[in-house]
Amino acid sequence: MGALDAAVRYVLSLGAPVMMPILVTLLGVALRQGLARSFRAGLTVGVGFIAIGLVVGLLVDVVGPKAMAFAQVLGLKLDVLDVGWPMGAAVSFATPIAAALIPTILALNVVLLVAKATRTVDVDLWNYWHFIYTGAVVHAASGSFAIGVLAACVTAIVIFKLADWTAPAVEHHFGLPGISLPHTETVNWAPLMYGLERLERKLFGVRTGQGEAAKIRKSLGVLGEPILMGALLGVLIGGLGAAPLFRAHRYGALVKEVLTLAVTMATVLVVLPKVVAILMEGLIPISEGARDYLQRRFPGHDLLIGLDAAVVIGHPMNMAVALLCVPIALLLAVALPGNRMLPFGDLAALPFYVLWGVAAARGHLLRGLLNAVVILALILLIGTSLAPLTTELARAAGFHPKGVGAAADYQLWSGVALGSHVVPWIVLQLAAPGHRLVGLLAALGFGGVWWWVRKDIRVEFAAEIAAAEAARNEARAGEGAASEGQTELERSAS
Repeated sequence: MGALDAAVRYVLSLGAPVMMPILVTLLGVALRQGLARSFRAGLTVGVGFIAIGLVVGLLVDVVGPKAMAFAQVLGLKLDVLDVGWPMGAAVSFATPIAAALIPTILALNVVLLVAKATRTVDVDLWNYWHFIYTGAVVHAASGSFAIGVLAACVTAIVIFKLADWTAPAVEHHFGLPGISLPHTETVNWAPLMYGLERLERKLFGVRTGQGEAAKIRKSLGVLGEPILMGALLGVLIGGLGAAPLFRAHRYGALVKEVLTLAVTMATVLVVLPKVVAILMEGLIPISEGARDYLQRRFPGHDLLIGLDAAVVIGHPMNMAVALLCVPIALLLAVALPGNRMLPFGDLAALPFYVLWGVAAARGHLLRGLLNAVVILALILLIGTSLAPLTTELARAAGFHPKGVGAAADYQLWSGVALGSHVVPWIVLQLAAPGHRLVGLLAALGFGGVWWWVRKDIRVEFAAEIAAAEAARNEARAGEGAASEGQTELERSAS
């Protein structure tokens, strides 16, 4: 186990920018895409990951301090601090269950693929920490290593199925064919958000549709463009923590800070979609080649490449809703009964957590914002609920929050990312003594909503799905005719 643990930790320590090119290259070669083409695609993916990391890092650097300043202005005094998703990842990989779970989840994914129980090939190894976190907290709550492993596997199965289910939206709303998003803290919101959308349509008589969102952006004129939207949101966020400078009569510094943030946020909204496009430049050829190869070798195996949700967060309306949610999250922390968590470390990562609320609304700003507020409220409550176990695991692992000077003032640690783990939270309630009735009711509710909206995505994108399938069939027919013609030519020549 020691050698396995060391090997797993070494692989994970290489990071996505190094391991993704290796994985994509190996996958491409295994699927007969050629070494040169596969290596170029893998290297392009690595460049894309580094570029996305730079832009998201810029977002973190500018949003985090402003949000904390606004929290101080509000006088928030809560006893659970959001120290960010790195705590969840660090704690997960530090637990004894991690070394066993990574190969277990990989093997489970292969078995499900062979059995045609999923279409998703999850190459997003770093976010396996979501599954490991489930196993770690269940192990801590139940005292059983086996139950912890089982809980992680159940979570992985649910997430793979959710990734399959949402793939048409990934292709036709986000424009990424052949890709799915088995990213626990994002995709587990999809059934709830599509259920909420159906209620909104019934209550308010609204219709979903990309055309509707496009009309709204058109009516906004230049204000609907990402660059100006980003600048305006930068002014808003810059004003969140401006009270100290205003009280000190440092108006010149205040204006400079707000304008700098406006340009920075405009940069993020313009650049992020472009760097995502670099990543997809590497992934799409491999994805399409893999799909064609597997379709020929294994008819009916129309596979999807499972990736981090980072590849879709740059959608302009998603970014706009997420940035509007920064002050809303802090206000909710004050007003929401039962909440004890102060949002901080993960506020800059809100584009990840609200994306299915915006996608379910097809980019409609107001409905996307309403959906996102519901997500935020649930995140605060789940994050508060997970704080005691998470803090216990973090301290046992010797975790110390970085960049959070006031961390020592808080008895408990959690995070917005951890509060986004809906499926892991339900599995934990089912496994923890004394909470099983709550877990059963939550599981029935989640499963019931998912069953209720199970056909909504395919119905919503029916025309696009039919057109894409017709195009693929036509391409296959053309390849078949060309192959048959080549064979006939060879026969004539012989």
